[in-house]
Amino acid sequence: MKRYLLAILFVFCVIRCSASAPDYHYTYTENCRKAYQHYLSLHIADARSCLLNEIKADPYNLLAVYISDYEDCILLLLNCSKSDLKQRADHLSEHIDLLDKGDQSSPWYRFCKAGVYLHWAIINMRFGEQYNTANYFRKSFALLKENQKLFPQFEYNNTFFGLEEAVVGSLPGNYKWLASIFGMKGNVRNGTGKLNAFIGSHNNNDPFYAETVLYALYTRFYLLPEQKEVWDFLNSKSFSTNNNLLNTYVKANLALDLRKSDEAIQILKVASVDASFGLYPVFDYQMGCALYNQCDTASAYYFNSYLKKNKSDLYIKDCWQRMSLIWYLAGDLSKASYCRSQISKNGTARIDADKQAQKFVETGIWPNKILLRSRLLIEAGYYNKAFSTLATIDNNVLSNPTDKAEYYFRMGRIYEETDNFSKAIEYYQYTINTGKERHEQFAARAALQMGKMYERSNKPTPAMQRYKECLQMPYHDFQNSIDQQAKAGINRLEGK
Repeated sequence: MKRYLLAILFVFCVIRCSASAPDYHYTYTENCRKAYQHYLSLHIADARSCLLNEIKADPYNLLAVYISDYEDCILLLLNCSKSDLKQRADHLSEHIDLLDKGDQSSPWYRFCKAGVYLHWAIINMRFGEQYNTANYFRKSFALLKENQKLFPQFEYNNTFFGLEEAVVGSLPGNYKWLASIFGMKGNVRNGTGKLNAFIGSHNNNDPFYAETVLYALYTRFYLLPEQKEVWDFLNSKSFSTNNNLLNTYVKANLALDLRKSDEAIQILKVASVDASFGLYPVFDYQMGCALYNQCDTASAYYFNSYLKKNKSDLYIKDCWQRMSLIWYLAGDLSKASYCRSQISKNGTARIDADKQAQKFVETGIWPNKILLRSRLLIEAGYYNKAFSTLATIDNNVLSNPTDKAEYYFRMGRIYEETDNFSKAIEYYQYTINTGKERHEQFAARAALQMGKMYERSNKPTPAMQRYKECLQMPYHDFQNSIDQQAKAGINRLEGK
């Protein structure tokens, strides 16, 4: 890596010493195409080689400069290493300085700068740097908006602008100030529509097509009620995980969120033969989560592997909590207690999963085993097993209101996933009645699920009521992710 960076740095210096600004151009050459495809497949070494060949052959091709920024974005997002962030932090200004040499009369000028700022906004959000996130996102949004006015026929603008418009339309509470201060207006459906329009008129040989597909998948999955449609696409010929680790990560991630642990395990097993697979500890975390949902103590092996190889501070507490709970379910209280003792000693509590793990250790309370097992079985997609497990509980003897709220919520999830909507609504309402004044996630998430169910049933009025009810709940676990989904629901309904 150091030799690669020194070579790039040498070429950058050559460019800086040149005064022939008219020579700068934006050409998507074969080397650029290959480098981009390799980056978007997580084959970083191959991408570097292609990109270095391009920059040596044509040091004035600014698309090569822009594409080099993908390495920072991808590695920092997936591996989340603070030491890597420190090492690469200057790359933002270096890339922007080089792109500033470009022809401002070209639509690629603002587009490439906006892309770099978007990359670093996402990076800084991952590292919990809210001010930098807001600043870079604002710069990217402003450049794209200006580009749209100057070059309304420039279709590539829709790749980033569509994503940003959808995101602004669903900003959670701690980022709402960003939109209000800088006058940014978003719309989830319009933004996703821009992404879909670009995909429909381009193909995988075109610049930035591959990532536009990923942007569309995530916005449709998390910001629109199109989870089934997204999963169908992931299993179609249009989406391949063959020799593509980024697609593998995305498909496994969405499989886990769709409660398809069996599929996630199979996806990861197939991809594990890739020579670059071991470079990304996040795959160990994904495999651990899939096995954990199946109540399998083998998950501890993968969580430990993640902890050993990972250089970030994310999901550390979460891993220790999951290992603690899986050994607790297995009846090994010694291992469970040890893992629990490590939660406070390791990692940070910047993200929801780690915050929840820290809360778990601070309460000093072990969960109800039956409720815990049912939760994991639901997350694995084993609804009949989960129902049979919950059936062993008499909810009338659950004295703890948290346990009671969780019982109702888990029953609601089972009924929703097995298409018994009337029973699901009934149990979600029980959840809200029991937990609406508490700080666990159950009441808020029940209101969110009811909103989604009503929206899917084309009942906008009760859907809107439930989304708003979700946002009005007291501070609770997983606040940001739940609020963003509710905000996206409101935005969708208001846009109809």
